[in-house]
Amino acid sequence: MTDRIAASIVIERTYKATAEELWALWTTSEGFASWWGPQDFRADVHRLEARLGGALHYDMVADTPEMVAEMKAVGQPPSHETRGTFTEFRPYERLELTHIIDFLPGVAPYDSTMLVEFFPLSEGRVRMVVTLSPMHDAAFTEMQREGFTSQLTKLDRRYGWEAPGTAA
Repeated sequence: MTDRIAASIVIERTYKATAEELWALWTTSEGFASWWGPQDFRADVHRLEARLGGALHYDMVADTPEMVAEMKAVGQPPSHETRGTFTEFRPYERLELTHIIDFLPGVAPYDSTMLVEFFPLSEGRVRMVVTLSPMHDAAFTEMQREGFTSQLTKLDRRYGWEAPGTAA
């Protein structure tokens, strides 16, 4: 991983929701499956143990015929198994997921962390800050940023994302 970049990616959203509502999206199988994965993908959750040291096991699956065809065109399978662990767990405040990146051909397996923090605001709003560790190279790190931003659009529609400077 000689090309691994050092900068983490930080993505923030403020939603019309409570910390408890957003927490459930990260810590229940139903919640996680309801939004996880970029557009045209879904997560089939096999195991989610919401506790410190608990396991997260799911398949990331291309969910449309167009995406299946696109994955095949770039030489990737239409789904891959993903495993992780809850490495920090402070209910409604902060959690960290460490995923094992072991599904990339020609790339030695490595850990990738995702830190999620929840900051309750006034009037039923919460700021969610997600910090993604860099991937093994700059191109995959950019794909990670694009993919995570894409999947957040599912929450943006559900909870009315407030872009910076637009809060009431």
